[in-house]
Amino acid sequence: MGSNFLAVDFGWPEFLILVFGWYLLLRHWENSGKLDEWDASRVFFGMVLMIRTSKGKKSLEKISSPRKFWRIYGEISLWVCWGAMFIVAIGIILAIISAIIMGNTAEPRPVSELVAIPGLSPIIPLGWGVIAFVICLVIHEFGHGIQARAHGMRVRNFGLLMAGPLPLGAFAEPEYNEIVNSPRRERQRMFAAGPATNIFAAFILIVILGQVAGQFSPANPGVHSSQIVIDSGADDAGLEAWDVITTINGTGIEDANDFATVMDGLSANQTVPMEVIRHSDGSTEILMVNLSDKYDHYLELGWDEELIEDMGIEKGDAFLGVQNLAGGTAGVDRLAGWAHPDFESNALGYVISVPINTMQILFTPFEYQGVAIHPAQEEMLDSGDGWLASTIGLDGLLILVNLLFWLIWVNILLGFTNLFPMIPFDGGHLFKDIVHGTMSGIRNIGKKTGLYKIHPLWVEHVTRKASTLSSLLLLMVMVILIGAPYL
Repeated sequence: MGSNFLAVDFGWPEFLILVFGWYLLLRHWENSGKLDEWDASRVFFGMVLMIRTSKGKKSLEKISSPRKFWRIYGEISLWVCWGAMFIVAIGIILAIISAIIMGNTAEPRPVSELVAIPGLSPIIPLGWGVIAFVICLVIHEFGHGIQARAHGMRVRNFGLLMAGPLPLGAFAEPEYNEIVNSPRRERQRMFAAGPATNIFAAFILIVILGQVAGQFSPANPGVHSSQIVIDSGADDAGLEAWDVITTINGTGIEDANDFATVMDGLSANQTVPMEVIRHSDGSTEILMVNLSDKYDHYLELGWDEELIEDMGIEKGDAFLGVQNLAGGTAGVDRLAGWAHPDFESNALGYVISVPINTMQILFTPFEYQGVAIHPAQEEMLDSGDGWLASTIGLDGLLILVNLLFWLIWVNILLGFTNLFPMIPFDGGHLFKDIVHGTMSGIRNIGKKTGLYKIHPLWVEHVTRKASTLSSLLLLMVMVILIGAPYL
């Protein structure tokens, strides 16, 4: 159960066959009365199974009993969501500006990557994807449910939306009239609690992942590179990406600092022995490397001489020809980022590192095609001396890291996508309430000052129009941004 836990590669013919088979099965269950027995129904053109359950209501009552605490939590959630919605809006605006300025330069992604369904999308493995989506959807809907109960709204049912064994969504089903008639602030807290709870959960899980990452040690001391510079000394000597460099010129290399120290003692045009452990078969080889000139290398790349000198690079400095150099635990260290026990920085460093690490986590499945750690880097890991590593071993640590990663990834995905200002996302409901509140405020000012009069129905009309238009506009923008590379 490593990174590829239950990974399944579906083609579109297989996908269409499965969809049709699932549709026929739902029709059979509906005609035979099974769906009525299960308190379930078909939705979305009859292709999705909506399963309702009263299970969890007693737990919800107990958890939501400290209502004052949860109302404070709801208020914090609301402010967090407003901030996240601002970030989402800025991201969309920047994407639009980039598309206008840069034009249609992006490479089209495989169509299967646009389907965020575990097992069908190559970036979401079936096993980890299903587990993570079920847990994160439950977290999301419990967030809504807790806020509903904390503000006196009843929750009739919980449920899942299923496409075969795959969860497509979840829902808490409060009494509709109680939501509509509740004070605006309370309603906003309820809508905000779902995505905010996903964001909070992701943050907590990243902290836990950081502690787990500290339990690993490298299987072999040394450094490796994911990119070898073409026609460099390393390339000519036969070094390949992911090979582990253990010694250079007889000096042992344990980490990037050792590598830098050894290279500082060498000069261009030297030929030195380099011991490596081959990624392909684990064998050890001695390569003879003719070092080139680092200064000349950057000149050939078009760098300005003054800039090169400012970097402390001088004529005659040795250059091996490796990029993205990293140690044996780099795979998990990259995921842990700022939460790793060895990460040290000031307050500003943490402020900068948190969003950068979040983006790295989001792009990891796209970069590595559905795995949290590159397989080559996973093979470089060993269990360390910590209590957790001693208890569950290397396999247990890898399972835990993958589970934590996918929970983080899905929580971030659900948290931020649900804040898109379009119906039916939570962000759409929040935006609608914001517009309604703004229009009501304008109406009240006119009523108090006597400068103008606005009918209450006009407020409702403008709110509906603004909500509908924003949803349609954002949908068009997303379709254009996603579809442009295919044109």
